[in-house]
Amino acid sequence: MKEVIIATKNAGKAKEFQALLGKRGVEIKTLLDFPDCPDIEETGSTFAENARLKAETIASNFQRAVIADDSGLSVDALNGKPGVYSARYAGEEKNDQANIAKVLKEMEGIPFEKRTARFHCALAVAIPGKPTMVVEGTCEGYITDAPKGENGFGYDPIFFVPQKEKTMAELTKEEKNKISHRADALAKLDKKWNDIINGESER
Repeated sequence: MKEVIIATKNAGKAKEFQALLGKRGVEIKTLLDFPDCPDIEETGSTFAENARLKAETIASNFQRAVIADDSGLSVDALNGKPGVYSARYAGEEKNDQANIAKVLKEMEGIPFEKRTARFHCALAVAIPGKPTMVVEGTCEGYITDAPKGENGFGYDPIFFVPQKEKTMAELTKEEKNKISHRADALAKLDKKWNDIINGESER
């Protein structure tokens, strides 16, 4: 495989894939290179379903290999919410501060040891004529009672990483990229890459 479309318009996210696939001689394209690509409604009930839906739809449209991801936060005390609704938990417009405020409100009075949560990332690789492969990564932590840190985005300011004794938003980009849910998923993708391009993956 010489080229793959990363189903994102986020240049930062594309760079993470470039670091992995560049060493394999794979050229990275993003949705910025395909402005006529329609928005795909994420109707899945899991991160894996949404990632697969995006990857397979775009691969079918352009007849090219596609990697799509879906990711978010799952909080145990909230029965796995916000889950697949992480980006728009507080409303249709994406608003990190509003999403954080809603989670903290719903977590009021819950002791720290019961505030367990994880970031989850599902990566789907769709290649026309071959079975789709999905790999998933996680990063375990706890929800704090107030935001802390200026880095990152999304729920990073309220996600405490025990091994670093900091919130995700207090970590440098380099530190985060070593332990994040996407880093975990990318490592698994790297191990299975040959199986994927040889069509040996299972649905």
